[in-house]
Formats: sequence, C-alpha cells, structure tokens
Amino acid sequence: MTVLAETTHQPQRHGVPADPARGGSDRFPLPSAEIQRVAEAVIAAAVAGGATAADTEVSQAVGQSVTVRKGEVETISYNRDKGIAVTVYLGQRRGHASTADFSSDAVQATVAKALAIARYTAEDVAAGLADPGRLARTIPDLDLFHPWDLTVDDAIVLGREAEAAALAVDRRLTNTEGSTVAWNASEFTYANTNGFCAGYRSTRHHIDCSVIGDPDNGGAMQRDYWYSAARAPADLQAAAAVGRIAGERTLRRLGARKLGTVECPVLFEAPEAADLVGYFVAAVSGGSLYRKSSFLLDSLGSRVFAPVVSIREEPHLPRGRGSAPFDNEGVATAPRDVVRDGVLQGYFLGSYSARKLGMASTGNAGGSHNLVLAHGGDDLAGLCQRMGRGLLVTEQLGHGVNPVTGDYSRGAAGFWIEGGEIAYPVEEITIAGNLKDMFHGILAVGRDIDRRGSRLTGSILVDRMTIAGH
Repeated sequence: MTVLAETTHQPQRHGVPADPARGGSDRFPLPSAEIQRVAEAVIAAAVAGGATAADTEVSQAVGQSVTVRKGEVETISYNRDKGIAVTVYLGQRRGHASTADFSSDAVQATVAKALAIARYTAEDVAAGLADPGRLARTIPDLDLFHPWDLTVDDAIVLGREAEAAALAVDRRLTNTEGSTVAWNASEFTYANTNGFCAGYRSTRHHIDCSVIGDPDNGGAMQRDYWYSAARAPADLQAAAAVGRIAGERTLRRLGARKLGTVECPVLFEAPEAADLVGYFVAAVSGGSLYRKSSFLLDSLGSRVFAPVVSIREEPHLPRGRGSAPFDNEGVATAPRDVVRDGVLQGYFLGSYSARKLGMASTGNAGGSHNLVLAHGGDDLAGLCQRMGRGLLVTEQLGHGVNPVTGDYSRGAAGFWIEGGEIAYPVEEITIAGNLKDMFHGILAVGRDIDRRGSRLTGSILVDRMTIAGH
C-alpha cells in the first residue's frame, strides 16, 4: 500500500476536499473570512505598490483518494492545498506571480514580484481588468458544495464493492486495474481593484472501476471502465453499479476484430460525443480566434452544424459540473444560445480575447460552462437502428486533430453494427474525417445524455467517416 501526501499546489478554481482524518467534512485549512481577508490584503498591497489595477484569486482545497486493486488497498492519497495568484497592471503592462504562503511577508513579496515583471513587460492594448459594468452584482447559490463524510475505511469498502461487482459479471473477467473512490472540496475568493470581492465553495466526488477480461478462445485481452462523478455524494451511482457496468462493458469487448478500410456512418457513444463538443468549443474560443488558429474563423452567424444541432450554455444549473455564477474575471455568467438550428450565435470570450477581436466578453474567461445539446427521441439502441450499418465508437485514442484545418484522425474501438444491432466488437482501427464535414453531417443527437461532465450530450450520429483497418 502506498500513502501519498500532497501539500502545496498552485491555486485552481475547482478542487479538492476536507480533513482526511475526519472524512469529507468542510474543515478547510483556513476559515472563509480569512481567505477573503488575504484577498483584500493582496489588492491593498498592489495599490500601495503603485499598480493602476490588480486582481487576485486566493484558494484552498482538501481531498482524499483511495484505490483498491484485487481486494487490497493500493494507494491512499491526501491533498491539502492553498495558493495566491496575483496579476497587476501598470497602465497596460501586466505582471503575474503566485505563492502558497499566506503570510503578510509572502503577500508583499509576491506582489512586488508581479510589479517587477510588469515594469519590464511590453504594453498590450488589450490588457486590463474586465469592464466594471459586467461584474456580477448578485451571486446565486448554485448548490455546488456537498462534502462527503467518507473515511478511508469507508472508501476502501466502496472500492472493494465496485471491484467485486465487476469481477462477478463473468468468469472471463480475471483482473482489474483497480477501483478508486475520491472526494474533493475547494474554496476561492476572487477580488480586484474595481471593488469586486466574492467567491464560493464547491465539491467533486467520484467512483471508478477498470476491468480486464481474458477470452477463452485466445485472442487479445480487453479492458474497459466506468465511473460516476457528481457534486453531491447522493448523486453518485452505487459502487456496485459502477463495477457491474465496468464489467459488462469489458465483457462485450472480448473477441474484438479488425476492420478493413470502409466509408460508413459513425455513431459516437455519449461520452465520446462530448469530445466533439470540446473541439467545437476550442475552435470558437477567443484564443484560437484572435491567433487565427481555428477551422471556424469568422463563423459567427454562419451554419457550423447540421440544423438538428442546438447548443445552449447553462451556467446556473444546480449542482452542475460547469456551473459558476461568474467567470475567472468576476464577469457575471448568464444562460444563452451558442448554436441555434446549426447556426453559431456566439463565441466563448474573456475580456482579453474580446478586446483583441473588437468584441465584448461573453463571461467565459476560464472556459465554457455547462453546454446542453438539444436531443431527439432516440436512445443509443434507437440510433443504432437508425444507422443500420456502421460503426459505434465507444473509445478513442490519441490526439490526431488539427485545430487549424479541422482534420480528424484518431484511433478507436467499438462495435460494428449490422441491421441496427451489434454484430461484433472491433479494435485497432482509425476513424478519419474533417470536423467541418462531421459537424454538418450530424444526423441525430440521442436522448442518452451523459451528465457526468460539463458537456451534456447524448450519442451523436455522423453520416459518414473513413474507417481504416490495420
């Protein structure tokens, strides 16, 4: 058994929990009032040092992760983190520094370092804080903080339950890569010289299990996994259910075959479909746009998807993985249509990228929030029936996507579909196309929505891609 202790990390917005010795309580290293006091001290030090503007994020996080493999405890890890990140401006020259030390001397030294960097940085006309008129004035409670009162011993029991349920699915499931049970909680305060000072707490928890199967008739061993993730422990799938699904997913991959080269429809299972949404977000985000490194340049108001696709950003979903009342610059978030009937309605911009593009921030400094795809009436089985003959992708490998051209080529595994039903599992294939064509060729979005992340989509059926065998 390995016990790991992690103590000092740079600050991050969403993070990790409570007192490891006491389970998932809300015992952070410092009380909330102290976090706010430190943020205010950072801003005061920046102004006293001559900064014309400044902002800071002060954060703390605590957490625990337990991994069980073959019934034995393999790893127990704890983390208790805290950090300060400060950005100062001297006119339109910018400097940034960070520290994990909350002492007054450390705050002064970190601010001084940021100011020194700013003095030697070239002016940037786009640099500066967010427009004060865009800052959040009311902070809705999005129900993001649900500590898990889970001791190490309790986590071990759950990990064993998941692993045992996986191996009980079939005797050909002979090994595992382990089951991990983790709880996480974090807190931060963001403050700037425009009078904004606010923050909130959040939690993330998960249970996962990875299983290995060995076919009777030779052939290659296979692995698959499943996981459950949620803000609140009550929203997690039962550990035994996670293990059973992981076992069933591994079992169905035994006896996988290779395919010859063919052009056919491709159905991306919901967890893989979320990757397609991710490539879209990257292509219409500020950094890619002002650097002209996107295959969707100048696409605002244009059709970028098939008409069946509509995407709405919903940053205020209770307990949502991507929920936030304001972005990394304090700009208020708000629900909006990003894609309507295939037509792009808006980019993802923070203040800096918006200024570079001559536009306004969309409240996306730090990234997108919950993206919800409108869906049709078919579940995964219904989409297989609709496809008739083609490839169902359940896993992708590698990073063969060109963000400038949209060219797409990734290793994949999944199932060959004949007559609307699974015929056999396939492996060691490559799926290739271009994201522009793939987006325009979407025939349907399923109602089998994967709600574990911040991209809430069902399975996506694409009219055609090239499948290359090995």
